[in-house]
Amino acid sequence: MRGRSHRRRMEIFAFLFLTAVLMPALAVASVGSYGLAVWIYQMIAGPPGPPPPH
Repeated sequence: MRGRSHRRRMEIFAFLFLTAVLMPALAVASVGSYGLAVWIYQMIAGPPGPPPPH
């Protein structure tokens, strides 16, 4: 019986860790890396907008 309660407690801890720490960190990292990629692309290709007149 003791092993079952310990396993249950570890499962709850793992769930809380995943939902409160890991998923928000992954969301921030993915949005931040996308923003960095767009920023670097715009430094190379120029800002978006209409093409210059001829």
